[in-house]
Amino acid sequence: MQDIKSIIEVNNVSKFFGEKVALDNVSLNVKKGEFVTILGPSGCGKTTLLRLIAGFQTASEGEIKISGNEITQTPPHKRPVNTVFQKYALFPHLNVYDNIAFGLKLKKLAKQLIEKKVKAALRMVGMTDYEYRDVNSLSGGQQQRVAIARAIVNEPEVLLLDEPLAALDLKMRKDMQMELKAMHKTLGITFVYVTHDQEEALTLSDTIVVMSEGRIQQIGTPTDIYNEPINSFVADFIGESNILNGTMVKDKLVRFCGTEFDCVDEGFGENVPVDVVVRPEDLYIFPVSDKAQLTGIVQSSIFKGVHYEMTILCSGYEFLVQDYHSFDVGSEVGLLVKPADIHIMKKERTCNTFEGKLVDATHVEFLGVTFECQPVQGIDNGAEVKVEVDFDKIILQDNEEDGTLTGEIKFILYKGNHYHLTVWSDWDENVFVDTNDVWDDGDRVGITIPAESIRVIEIKK
Repeated sequence: MQDIKSIIEVNNVSKFFGEKVALDNVSLNVKKGEFVTILGPSGCGKTTLLRLIAGFQTASEGEIKISGNEITQTPPHKRPVNTVFQKYALFPHLNVYDNIAFGLKLKKLAKQLIEKKVKAALRMVGMTDYEYRDVNSLSGGQQQRVAIARAIVNEPEVLLLDEPLAALDLKMRKDMQMELKAMHKTLGITFVYVTHDQEEALTLSDTIVVMSEGRIQQIGTPTDIYNEPINSFVADFIGESNILNGTMVKDKLVRFCGTEFDCVDEGFGENVPVDVVVRPEDLYIFPVSDKAQLTGIVQSSIFKGVHYEMTILCSGYEFLVQDYHSFDVGSEVGLLVKPADIHIMKKERTCNTFEGKLVDATHVEFLGVTFECQPVQGIDNGAEVKVEVDFDKIILQDNEEDGTLTGEIKFILYKGNHYHLTVWSDWDENVFVDTNDVWDDGDRVGITIPAESIRVIEIKK
């Protein structure tokens, strides 16, 4: 029999709930025996993707294969997978043994074989003395072990786990992470694990799939995802980061915070806007000396058990620094970062760009609204146009009614001396805003765009 390298193939899969796009053209290959974690914030589509693989929901577009067999429309009980849920879904009227044996009894296996398999599964999850216990008498961690045993006793090719540790307390969650990792190594089957917990993903996974807004942002090893994030969302979501606007002066030289730094990145071009990432643990902090690339004042210092976490204000830019040594608040310090510890990312965008239509010489329609603009010459009324607006030219209002249109803040990124916000407009399109004002995720806002901030560009066909 031919060895199939990719046990799961998700090809161009989309899932729609009415007009809402839960998954947008997602493709993913999972290797046999791999521990893959699908990671992302609430509402990013990670659980929807897992449910499509499990068969609890059906893809609107695309196909899913397991072991080379197309199973997009195959019902869950005919797929070679088992699922462990956050809510353990144990049968309360059955004891531990009967909960684990339930699937085997449905298959009408011999009683002796069922007993052998159940006892092996109980050993695997460290619960050999609990087989006749009432499941309602078990702790949350013990119930989760039973749920895992019930899944693995069926010897599935793929074990799907949907935030299985979310209901446990911190210590129990840490213990179960180690046990899951050991189980995966012993069983040798493929694990696909869903979580919003970045530390959990970094601890458990061979491969991490980072998702946002129904799309895969990056796939890689934990080391790759942490050290080489592909965009500012990944850099911000995985661990702590200092993310700043910068300019790639030339190969191996970048400017940010008004200072030029040697780096190792090449191929971005010259004088190109970029995003710069420096992890807090990669900044060296010391009393001011001529070695310092940046100097600043300590704003705060908190002991985190292993290290101190300090905020340093350098020429108007805030840096988060983690170090084993503490510096007093108010003291002047120097900072230094090595070239290999500066990570450069291409900017996803340099301004807002919208599709629109010119209404007349001083009005343009985009985002479902007609805006006043500066007089436009040389473009016919009714023509399709591109509209550009700089991030810092958009004004957000506390009172929704004060805006020309409205929206909801759904992502906040701090960039050293300002916030970069993603606002989901009521026209179902993102508006990106740079501001010094403090907003919360989920805030409803009014959106105003001054006429002088709107650039109307003819679309040449």
